[in-house]
Amino acid sequence: MSAIDISGVSKHYGTTPILHEISLAVTAGEFLVLVGPSGCGKSTLLRMIAGLEEVSAGEIRIGGTLVNDLPPKARDIAMVFQSYALYPHMSVADNMAYSLRLRRTSKPDIDTAINAAAAKLGLGPLLERKPKALSGGQRQRVAMGRAIVRRPKAFLFDEPLSNLDARLREHMRAEIKKLHRELGATSIYVTHDQIEAMTLADRIVAMNGGHVQQVGSPLELYDRPANLFVAGFMGSPAMNMFSALFSRREGRPTIVHAGFALNLDHDPAVQEGAELTVGIRPEHVKLGAGSVQGIVDLVEPTGLGTIAHLTLAGTALKAFSLSRPVLRLGAGVAVELPAHRLHLFGADGVRVGR
Repeated sequence: MSAIDISGVSKHYGTTPILHEISLAVTAGEFLVLVGPSGCGKSTLLRMIAGLEEVSAGEIRIGGTLVNDLPPKARDIAMVFQSYALYPHMSVADNMAYSLRLRRTSKPDIDTAINAAAAKLGLGPLLERKPKALSGGQRQRVAMGRAIVRRPKAFLFDEPLSNLDARLREHMRAEIKKLHRELGATSIYVTHDQIEAMTLADRIVAMNGGHVQQVGSPLELYDRPANLFVAGFMGSPAMNMFSALFSRREGRPTIVHAGFALNLDHDPAVQEGAELTVGIRPEHVKLGAGSVQGIVDLVEPTGLGTIAHLTLAGTALKAFSLSRPVLRLGAGVAVELPAHRLHLFGADGVRVGR
């Protein structure tokens, strides 16, 4: 396993910029997830690391070696794609062995590597089958096995679970996490699914518009989003947002919204009358308590709990409760927005306060 250092990397097609001076340090053995909406540049960055896209500016080093001008085969990296890219005329074993044969690896060593990877991935009984006789999840495991047998310096995953149904994706997430723990290999994983990012990553890189928005552990991005993009992208149901003005009423920091005011538990050090965007996660909205009155617009039972859609002084708000409260459409309900659960963002969308 090797560290990967990305320094000031940019990408443009003609005069169109795609990535803007990306700098990241991926430590050896780390599982790093690049997450963001379609078109944010995350797959382009992954392909640049793999050598499938040219670097317009900046440097990429793998294990300390500058690889900007090295072809993909010289970088000793294994890539798992969204499409399984298996040879349809080859068996599972032959698909997994293909890259080793190109390296002129001895047959005993190939057999050992295939059997070890098959045991880790539960592919032992399937080694003689052709891809057409496999399910989507089995094909994806074969693609992962093909990468594992190479013992590369790093693994790159480009949205490998996008073609699977929800239940199989959940299963494969667990398999990938266990596999990473066993192999201890450096891994970079691209996804647009923030649940995948939260459950898999040691660290997450949130990207948007070709820029890195925030880098940190999953809970750092969830609990302390650096800006409005990260706050809105991470979490399901998404964070509630509403506008408010900052005031110091009788010396106490307060946010004032049309119809209600909330005292803060800290001073965000912004000017009197400053426009703020206030965020609160649905699971932190308390129902049946507090001085603010909401109206129930919609109730979504999830089994695990209940998502209540409310109107609060003209503002739409979601509340998630594990207690399955009995709520009637159109009825009023008391709502509390705890001060220590509020996230404040300035007019530029950047987090203010603690």
